[in-house]
Amino acid sequence: MNNDIIKLSIPKKPEYISIVRLTASSIGNNLLFNIDDIEDIKVSVGEACINSLITEDNDQISIIFEIEEEKLIIKISDTIENISEVTNANKERELGLLIIKSLMDEVKFTSNGIEMIKHIEVDN
Repeated sequence: MNNDIIKLSIPKKPEYISIVRLTASSIGNNLLFNIDDIEDIKVSVGEACINSLITEDNDQISIIFEIEEEKLIIKISDTIENISEVTNANKERELGLLIIKSLMDEVKFTSNGIEMIKHIEVDN
């Protein structure tokens, strides 16, 4: 399952975020992440999708799961780091970014959105 790419595109509406969370859970399970790591991934994906709802650039959210040998990379479009500069977003969305940063191993913001990485523990 190394070097696999899974792409989703959902309408930019809150009711479709659960689909992304379920997909993330299934991928995490297939990669043999433990329950805590799967939950961390689900929460982070959900928070990133909620963040992307505040932008008006597109009417779709693009989600890409890249499975590499030692890590799972998740990219979500239109997720922004500096929420207060774009809108009068409330503290909950800023807290969502802090949650993502605390739950994922690596977090990067790009011009396209967010890139989150969870390392796969390999048993010797």
